[in-house]
Amino acid sequence: MVDSRYPDPNIKYPINGIQRTCFLKNIIKNPQIVVGDYTYYDDPDDVHNFENNVLYLFDFMQDKIIIGKFCQIATGVRFIMNGSNHSMDGFSTYPFKVFGKIWAGTPMNVNNKGDTVIGNDVWIGNSATIMQGINIGHGSIIGTNSLVTKNVEPYSIVGGNPAKVIRRRFDEKTINFLLDLAWWDWSIEQITKKITAIATGDLEALQNI
Repeated sequence: MVDSRYPDPNIKYPINGIQRTCFLKNIIKNPQIVVGDYTYYDDPDDVHNFENNVLYLFDFMQDKIIIGKFCQIATGVRFIMNGSNHSMDGFSTYPFKVFGKIWAGTPMNVNNKGDTVIGNDVWIGNSATIMQGINIGHGSIIGTNSLVTKNVEPYSIVGGNPAKVIRRRFDEKTINFLLDLAWWDWSIEQITKKITAIATGDLEALQNI
């Protein structure tokens, strides 16, 4: 039971009177989608569009999308999963095998690029697309309409098609400190005690814990 003074990560709609923003884990039905506490999704039409935008996620591929805590996911973000891959070993990429009957035994060597993993405190902008098996590091920002085809280092800002690094958010020393700090794994009480320092970038206050 969450203390009533704190936002409850187990509530579907955490902002009173607003149903375009949800704590995402509370609407997910597919067990191949794993979402951490306080990660939210915003969609003015219907927050349930999120699962519709996780494309080609088939149980026989056994891949997952794993999203950390405190992520911010905007409307129209799409995740392309491994079920979209076609074999490129032969002269045709057509998936004969999946249509069964006499074609059921046709070879189909599909490349599985593994799970898609989104770190903690990641902001993904409107209509961005994340390709198969991508890892996005903690604290990163993915620009609107970006097509992410490569892994993203922690605390990077990326954008474009294909997405490229625009800049790192902080210097290397600060990034390493924040990764070691991992504030997103603290208790909600401890986060709240240091919430001003986290929200304003008061490095000195966080170093004096």
